Amino acid sequence: MSAAPVLNFITGNANKLSEVRTILEPAGITVRNQPLDLPEVQGTLEDVTRDKCRAAAAAVQGPVLVEDTCLCFDALNGLPGPYIKWFMQSIGHAGLNNLLAAYDDKSAEAVATFGFSQGPGHDVLLFQGRTKGKIVPPRGPTTFGWDPIFEYDGQTYAEMDKSAKNKISHRFKALEKLRAWIEAGGMKA
Repeated sequence: MSAAPVLNFITGNANKLSEVRTILEPAGITVRNQPLDLPEVQGTLEDVTRDKCRAAAAAVQGPVLVEDTCLCFDALNGLPGPYIKWFMQSIGHAGLNNLLAAYDDKSAEAVATFGFSQGPGHDVLLFQGRTKGKIVPPRGPTTFGWDPIFEYDGQTYAEMDKSAKNKISHRFKALEKLRAWIEAGGMKA
């Protein structure tokens, strides 16, 4: 019998850590946490995650899991995309809504891309989940990033019960792919 899988999730975001644990730990996957301040390159959603994963593996000198979350506005050809963290910090919920003020199209896609590496020099494997929604004026608690402005099926992520969100979110969809890979024996030493 093999030991239960353990993931070293590199994040300083307590909300992300909580969601990842809530989704993976019932499947018998232990999630440890190590916050590291990693540089983020410019590039595609996948490029940003691969680079972050390589840097984390080098810093930790072992296996790591990283995540990059994007919010892609259809009217802006996918922007702010992987730069949503910086847009949020600079212009907030109101500013993000203002970016779409001139457009009728308020549709958006939430994208989570997880990168896993066994360590320095190993390939980075990507697991991506996407959820379609739309951008709305903020509703619900403002404690987790852009959740108050991303609406799915009539509710913003912020308005949803956490367990309901964790069944449909971009992060859940990506973690389901990761879980299936682990259960298929993907984390061999």
